[in-house]
Amino acid sequence: MYYRVFWGLTLRLFRALLALSCVVLGSPLLLAADPQWVEVRSPNFSVITDASDKRGRDVALHFEQMRSVFGTLFTKAKVNLSVPLQIVAFRNSKELSQVAPIFNGRPIELAGLFEGGNDRSFIILDMSVEDPWTTVFHEYAHRLMDGNLSFHVDPWFEEGFAEYFSSIEVDDKQARVGKVPEQTYRVLQQMGWMKVPDLFRVQQSSKTYNESGDHRTTFYAESGLVVHYLYDNLLVPKLNLYFDTLQLQKKPVEQAIQAAFGMTAEQFDKALRDYLRSGKYRYYPVPTPSGIVASQFTVTAVSVADAHALVADIHAHSPDYRDKALGEFQDVLKMDPDNAAALRGAGFVCMEQKDYEHAAEYLRRAAERDKKDPRVHFYYALLLNQEGPPDAPRSAEIKKELEISIALDPTMADAYSLLGFTQAVSGEPAQGIATLNKALELAPRNENYRFNLASAYLAAGRVDTAIGILRNLANSGNPEIAARARQALEQATQVKEQSGRLELRVEKDSEGRSENGKAKPEGTSGLKTVVVLPAMHFIKGKLVAVDCSASPHAVLTVAVGGKSIRVHVADSAHVVVIGADEFSCAWAGKTVAVN
Repeated sequence: MYYRVFWGLTLRLFRALLALSCVVLGSPLLLAADPQWVEVRSPNFSVITDASDKRGRDVALHFEQMRSVFGTLFTKAKVNLSVPLQIVAFRNSKELSQVAPIFNGRPIELAGLFEGGNDRSFIILDMSVEDPWTTVFHEYAHRLMDGNLSFHVDPWFEEGFAEYFSSIEVDDKQARVGKVPEQTYRVLQQMGWMKVPDLFRVQQSSKTYNESGDHRTTFYAESGLVVHYLYDNLLVPKLNLYFDTLQLQKKPVEQAIQAAFGMTAEQFDKALRDYLRSGKYRYYPVPTPSGIVASQFTVTAVSVADAHALVADIHAHSPDYRDKALGEFQDVLKMDPDNAAALRGAGFVCMEQKDYEHAAEYLRRAAERDKKDPRVHFYYALLLNQEGPPDAPRSAEIKKELEISIALDPTMADAYSLLGFTQAVSGEPAQGIATLNKALELAPRNENYRFNLASAYLAAGRVDTAIGILRNLANSGNPEIAARARQALEQATQVKEQSGRLELRVEKDSEGRSENGKAKPEGTSGLKTVVVLPAMHFIKGKLVAVDCSASPHAVLTVAVGGKSIRVHVADSAHVVVIGADEFSCAWAGKTVAVN
């Protein structure tokens, strides 16, 4: 889980480790009791608000319009969001402060924020401020890119486009695309500039990108300005040549700039500064969709218990509040013992905290209350998967739950990913490949899905295809993905080398006849040649013990049926482990699958 929060041009990325047991630390929520909570549903969004149904309709319409603008900018007919999104519009700042990130012991003052997870994302707005949109549309642009682009590009364009997108002004008739925010002028005038080649060289691992301060603020402002400049001067189509020169031809940034934009890096610097000083930029009017009318959106009442459960769900996805979420869900259940959202949320929290027994009970009760909730079925499948590598009956149950979840919500990419992985490791690699490709259609840039796809190709014996995927992932900007890919690539390469050493075996044919029944030529009667290729197999059983006495070598003793099998690991520090953070010599009594 992760989240990003934007206020001004700064961003913070928090990660938190979960406790190993369910901890109940409840605190009362301070939601207003008098206003009526409602849910507004438009064709593509759900907005829950206590700021009136009219304001809820306005929020939903705004997001529908921005979604349409994104499709126009990327000339894409279908716009995907790979993770279910819930929009929450609080009527005032006091209510929003209950979910705001904590800094120096106090909630940060902000107009909006984004909370993200693999299972659900939240966009949260303060409807008492004049313009809550800019802060959330930046992150919304990232989510849209994740669901619609099949490639990652350098941070300057990722963040620059998000800044460009967040500056769009939209009303009932059109969106005005291309305004350079006043804040960009102030930041670059007061804090100075980065040279364009230095800006373009920033990567996800760079200090400039990861540490708060003036350099980072300048990076965001200048990245946004570059994207405005490229759109204004019709240079966006030349980006393909720039990235090809940089990434495929391995040319330096300066040469890629010259090849793509027809100017030196120094000339690009000057042109960008002249562009800002001129104060002139182009507006691009983009018609908003005419068929989407706010008055036609459906509105339903939301109970106070469901509103409390919603805030607890936001807390469950927030590192700053996660330890309070279970207590809050349980408070809702005291108010409404059969509240489906609270039961589902409590099950999710206990599962994340590895209290699988209570997680199963909460999710079972949630399913009894609402059999058509796709997240309940997804969570239960995830729970079964987390309890250990599944045997055949458990694999069948996981697949059944995921198939129900997908039928109820065909847009949940994570459900396809887990289903594809389960199919691949349970002896159905072809189905697994097809399902994982569906996950990638919904989330083309998700590298975890690509890693699982490579594993499925290995299980199917398509080693070359797997190696091609792993080679690309080994160059990922995500250090964790890159390390896993390099380890898996080494193993896949070994499998390929072994398959190249064919075993030639001569066997006697008792009848001395060829397959068509005719007598074989003299000198060959009774003989046939068999080529045997090594295949990849999985053994599934109970891990009895791990012997690390000859480190880095390790020997795993696995009980399979009535037999005991010893599996040798050449280097325990570089073995691919799925379902745990790292290899452990202390493992015992665990259900495992080993290839």
